[in-house]
Amino acid sequence: MSLPSWRMPQVLRVEIGLASDKGRRTSNEDYVAFCLGRPDFPRQAIVAAVADGLGGYKGGREASETTVRAFIDGFFGLPKSLNAALAASRALDAVNGWIAAQRRVDPRLAGMATTFTALIFQGRSGHVAHVGDTRAYRFSQGRLQQLTTDHTIDTGEVALALSRAVGFEANVRIDHTAFALRAQDRFLICSDGVHGVLNPLRLERLLALGAGAQETANLGIAAALKAGSTDNVSAIVVDILDLPPADEREIFRRVALLPIPVAPQAGMIVDDYRLDRIIADDPERRVFVATDQASGDQLVLAFPHCGADGEAASRAAFVNEAWVAAQARSNWIGEIVDVDPERQTRVYSAMPIYDGETLERRLRRDSKIELTMGLRIARRLARAVAHLHRRGIVHRDIRPANVILLQDGGVRLVGLGRARAPQLEDFFGPETIVERGYGAPEFLAGESGNESSDLFALGVTIYRLFCGAYPYGDDDLSLKSKFQKPTSLTGRRPDLPGWLDHVLANAIALDPQDRYGDVLEFAFEIENRSRFSRPIAPQRKALYDRNPTLFWKAISTALLAALVYVLARR
Repeated sequence: MSLPSWRMPQVLRVEIGLASDKGRRTSNEDYVAFCLGRPDFPRQAIVAAVADGLGGYKGGREASETTVRAFIDGFFGLPKSLNAALAASRALDAVNGWIAAQRRVDPRLAGMATTFTALIFQGRSGHVAHVGDTRAYRFSQGRLQQLTTDHTIDTGEVALALSRAVGFEANVRIDHTAFALRAQDRFLICSDGVHGVLNPLRLERLLALGAGAQETANLGIAAALKAGSTDNVSAIVVDILDLPPADEREIFRRVALLPIPVAPQAGMIVDDYRLDRIIADDPERRVFVATDQASGDQLVLAFPHCGADGEAASRAAFVNEAWVAAQARSNWIGEIVDVDPERQTRVYSAMPIYDGETLERRLRRDSKIELTMGLRIARRLARAVAHLHRRGIVHRDIRPANVILLQDGGVRLVGLGRARAPQLEDFFGPETIVERGYGAPEFLAGESGNESSDLFALGVTIYRLFCGAYPYGDDDLSLKSKFQKPTSLTGRRPDLPGWLDHVLANAIALDPQDRYGDVLEFAFEIENRSRFSRPIAPQRKALYDRNPTLFWKAISTALLAALVYVLARR
């Protein structure tokens, strides 16, 4: 049985495959199931569960099936005000009490008990509820991680004995693990008939094959049987295809509880991230390349600097960046990596490491990028800004330091902490938003920023891309008097075409009414004209213009030579 894909409200899309076989046993004591929820359920989530009834005892199958079915019914019937961990605990407690009672009162069910492992996907978070030795694994970014710990004891026999199971005692102790989901994550729940004969390396290779969820579940069962499993074999594979956007209220509630201490230093350990080196440090934040010591992955962590007056703004920037990045997922926009809420102890944001450098750093090395490359960057950057604007998001901090040039030629627009978007409260006044050299004049009139002011900042950024300088003289545009007629781009770069100067002049016009109607119009102009553009060959200046002294020396020498020739003829 398979489910190709399913979409919850708010765009949680999964693909699920499940398989179970009695193997060499005479009956199948395992029970596997999933539930996608229904719109009329109090809770909205996806649940997948595997239970392995104790073989050789009466009621093993009844225990596994009853536990899975009752857990799903109980979990989805509980109020949504309960968090996933508490709802799972209450649902499993109820069925555990019933099974434990049956063991006592019904001799036919004296051995009734089962292991149980459930994966719960809710919003952008995942949860595991676990008892026994059925296992859950996560395959993410090429690595396999075991999410559960077996509840077993070594008795000296061939097989380990269970120390915990549903029905053993009147009260069951449940392991709960929470983690942030990533798109393209793959999860596996399997009974000990599978993981007992397939070691983690074989499971990792199986999950890495790239087959669909159902085919992968079938392959796992077949591999376990071929490896000689003598037990029932069961597996569920869940692929996370897409995630819902982050809920800004949930993010802000979480961030509101986190402290903002002094920014850390390189070499420190924060939440099991090793801060390897600083890659940026400005008045707002300190940015590190860090290593996740749990997984070995490298990523970028940004910690806010904070004084007494800046804490609210730092929290707001964190919420803005996380929410906007989730809303505007694109190959043009920088990603934010979710950090497990149970792991994070202070305010910081996590981002992937991109193979490239910021445009600001590139300009410091080479302030005059050649035309073809510059136009390619300009087109892609304009598309990134247009992508935000289509979603009603105004960036408000476009500048070379927030543009990453990738080694493969791509562009990523980052720095979303000041963005303004629907459903987000505007925490930043105009005096906070104006960035030296890139803030449009209308900010000085108290406006908070719109698509036209983004266009202005984009135009200044592209102007600097080609010549390294600012169009209005310098980067201090905090005073209205600084806004004079911009310096012509071709005046600084005579090798560039005149049309580019004209297009940028329209983008950075002082009056918003004189600019393009939107970034798409600006992008179209760049795209359309660049098809026919060629660098202008600089005209060679006359010798007099280049070196007047040499010019007159040459004239004098020529006259002297002529005079000598005339005298020699006499």
